[in-house]
Amino acid sequence: MRAASRAPAFRGIWVPLVTPFRHGEVDRAALRRLVRHYRGAGVHGLVACGSTGEAAALDAGEQLLALDTILSEAGDLPVAMGLSGNHLGQARDRIRQFGERPLAGVLVSAPAYVRPAQDGLRLWFETLADASRVPLVLYDIPYRTGATLETATLLALAAHPNIAAIKDCGGSLDKTIALIADGRLAVMAGEDLQALSTLSLGGAGAIVASAHVRPDLHVAMFEAAQAGAWDRARTLFHALAPVIRLLYAHPNPGPLKAALGALHDCEDTLRPPMTAPGPDLRAALADAIAALPAACK
Repeated sequence: MRAASRAPAFRGIWVPLVTPFRHGEVDRAALRRLVRHYRGAGVHGLVACGSTGEAAALDAGEQLLALDTILSEAGDLPVAMGLSGNHLGQARDRIRQFGERPLAGVLVSAPAYVRPAQDGLRLWFETLADASRVPLVLYDIPYRTGATLETATLLALAAHPNIAAIKDCGGSLDKTIALIADGRLAVMAGEDLQALSTLSLGGAGAIVASAHVRPDLHVAMFEAAQAGAWDRARTLFHALAPVIRLLYAHPNPGPLKAALGALHDCEDTLRPPMTAPGPDLRAALADAIAALPAACK
């Protein structure tokens, strides 16, 4: 069964939402404003509590608070929830708890630090897929987890009926090509500068933090690619590239929260040990955002 028939929601531009804070607590009002903004901009989905959402710095109750706040404003916009950790029993319990909510899927990374063998990685994802009431989106990001998912392992996981997509941060073009050619998983670019190349190869879309800034341009790039208007898609991508580079010139989501503070009146704070960017990067980022082309719609 192809990914398109399993979970048609996993396509297009998805925003892995930041978690705004005010006075050290989750700022539900700011989070609702962001969700309304991205709905209006035409994005195709949202992710709660990914790495951009500083999920590792949120306790379990705060994570659910952020998720429920997003769901309260999302309407018919698909929402996926992030899940990480390295205790399989706890992860299984957590994914069952997520299943009580109207989610499109759960974004699951490999267990961090323990670095299991490939059969152990299969066991991890298959156990969680068996326990979940909603589809799994594999999150292949070895530079965070320390665990490399080999192509053969990913293709084996693609056979599971409850694994529908992958956020591809694996750093291997060969893997990306193999997964797209196989066709069973919806391949979503997870590295912002690889979004257009993934689309050009036949990928389903992108889950990229830079889409917080000018989501209309990201959506227009996707739509141009879908229509085969590659000159337009390339023009939009090259316009966005300077902003993307600056957003990752300091650990994410520091620069992004600085930008959102100016664009959407979100408090520019992070949970330690994450830190904010300095004034030079802030100024360069503001200039790059101001230089983006006019609205597409």
